[in-house]
Amino acid sequence: MKSLISINDFNKEEMLQVLDLASAYEANPNQPLFRDKVIACIFFEPSTRTRLSFETAANRLGARVIGFSSLSSTSVTKGESLKDTLKMVSNYADMIVIRHSLDGAARFASEIAGCPVINAGDGANQHPTQTLLDMYSIRKTQGTLDNLSITMVGDLKYGRTVHSLLQAMSHFNPRFTFISCPELGIPQEYKDFLDERGIRYEEKQVLEGGFEQADILYMTRVQQERFQDPMEYERVKDLLSLNASMLTGTKPNLRILHPLPRVKEIAIDVDERPEAYYFDQARNGVYTRMGIITYLMNQ
Repeated sequence: MKSLISINDFNKEEMLQVLDLASAYEANPNQPLFRDKVIACIFFEPSTRTRLSFETAANRLGARVIGFSSLSSTSVTKGESLKDTLKMVSNYADMIVIRHSLDGAARFASEIAGCPVINAGDGANQHPTQTLLDMYSIRKTQGTLDNLSITMVGDLKYGRTVHSLLQAMSHFNPRFTFISCPELGIPQEYKDFLDERGIRYEEKQVLEGGFEQADILYMTRVQQERFQDPMEYERVKDLLSLNASMLTGTKPNLRILHPLPRVKEIAIDVDERPEAYYFDQARNGVYTRMGIITYLMNQ
């Protein structure tokens, strides 16, 4: 039995295998391979794309879906512990997909549950299925994962999608540019991770174009729900915003990704640009999560 809690739970070959499965599912998405399986999607934190794409993926694979999308609809409101909730859910399902606001909740779930667990995002920690769909989008638009220049913008401190993608792409000799204000800069542990592997990166504090060498521009939202101090959020929320005028002179293969939801960090005048790929990226989530479910079910 294998779970996906951190992107580091998959090696390079396993990641590529999932991407190949995703590609096959995009070509033929209705594959009822798991008609005898039940998948529990338990979301203790709000979600639109991740929850719906997981449910769509499970349905396209023939599985039945149970679960909840709000903490208020569970016995946690009566005082039930996370451990007891997980024990109960694992009695009913062959696989659990969990999102939780606490770092480490998904790892805890994998230690409690008697079935495979997929981390659909745990606090500011990891979001490995978003990473795999990001990788799928990158490979689909660039034709490769190797030797790419990736610029990451926005909330690099709390952005779990950034942390997971950085680790995953380290297998493919990338070059990173991190653009953020000091309060939301990339944590030191991830810079240490890159240094240990000899991966090149630079840091900037102002978003003002300069993407001429970038292959991927990865935008992120400043996440209000991660801030303990509301004043800090108000101070930094609008500092890093992309508009169409900043894209002059970029490479023709440049694509803009965003894990969504978007607030103000990408102006709407970018949406019709050929570089904008974030809505297509979200659609890729269904195929990628079909690949993840298939891979883990077959372990």
